[in-house]
Amino acid sequence: QVQLVESGGGLVQAGGSLRLSCVASGSIFSVNDMGWYRQAPGKQRELVAAITSGGSTNYVDSVKGRFTISRDNAKNTMYLQMNSLKPEDTAVYYCNAHYQDRRDYLRRTYESWGQGTQVTVSS
Repeated sequence: QVQLVESGGGLVQAGGSLRLSCVASGSIFSVNDMGWYRQAPGKQRELVAAITSGGSTNYVDSVKGRFTISRDNAKNTMYLQMNSLKPEDTAVYYCNAHYQDRRDYLRRTYESWGQGTQVTVSS
C-alpha cells in the first residue's frame, strides 16, 4: 500500500501564490502517472493537472499559464506551483497517483489518494 500526504495549502489573497507538495511513501515499486485534483463546495472533483513519470504534463484550461506541475521521481514527490491565484481556485486539493506495489510480482497498477489540503483564495 502507498500513502500520499499533501502539504502547502492555506489562505492567500487573490494574485498570490502557493506551492503544494505530495509525498508518496510505502510499498513502492514505481510511481507512474500522478495528478492534482480539486473539489470546491457543491461541485464535482475535477482534474487540475497531471504528469507522467516521464514528465509530460497537461492542465485544465482554467489554470493554464498560472499553475505548474512537476515531480521529483527520486523523492517520489509531486508539486503544484500556483501563481496568480483567483477566488475561484478555492477548493480542497487532492493528490492522486497510480503505482506498482513492490510486493505484487504481477506488477499490477493501483491507485491512491491523499487526504486533501485546503486552498482558500480571498478577494
